[in-house]
Amino acid sequence: MATPADDRAPSANPEAEERIQFMLRLRARGIRDLRLLRALERAPRSLFMPQRYADVAARDIALPIGGGQTSPPPSVVAAMIEALDPPPHGRVLEVGAGSGYATALLAQLSGEVVSLERRRTLALEAAARLSAFGVDNARIEWADALAYDAGAARFDAILIHAAVESPPTRLLAFLAEGGALAAVVAGERAADQHIVRWVRRPGGDAFEASERGSVRAFRPLAPGLAGGD
Repeated sequence: MATPADDRAPSANPEAEERIQFMLRLRARGIRDLRLLRALERAPRSLFMPQRYADVAARDIALPIGGGQTSPPPSVVAAMIEALDPPPHGRVLEVGAGSGYATALLAQLSGEVVSLERRRTLALEAAARLSAFGVDNARIEWADALAYDAGAARFDAILIHAAVESPPTRLLAFLAEGGALAAVVAGERAADQHIVRWVRRPGGDAFEASERGSVRAFRPLAPGLAGGD
């Protein structure tokens, strides 16, 4: 004799169901940019996390990536990129490649990405993941962003995955006229952080700032290079 449980429809694929929930959570947290949402769908976070975290990579949580560093929750990564709003064919400078996850998203949204990572091990791992994912318009450089020399190059957008009191002058100098820089700024309390977007006004070195939402747990932008873990 069949029990009520025997009559139930087969359960959905857990991985597909978790993916759907992942996208719904991003929308619930205010991510509305369709280009960004499509990029998030095309780049599974599990491909950019250490293998031991592959089964939880679709959750909206921070994950360790080595070197004492963590990858922020996907909703925070998405909020940073949405605040930056990189132009479709523009050049983007990313400060803090980390796992390469945000780099893969930026590469889908812009023409070229130069991503700086001060930790050599993370830079090498991120470059390998991007290559495996098939990204050919982004490169990872092992470099100290606060001492980086871009030469005559200018960028249409700069994304800093760290907390700053104000945008570093050296990085602002790389910003093209009309370009935008997004970073996290701490308030009076260390835990009180928010995303700020600065836009370089045409015809000069004046910048217009606007706040784009609250975040937390971002570490200050650090100088210098680091080797392994």
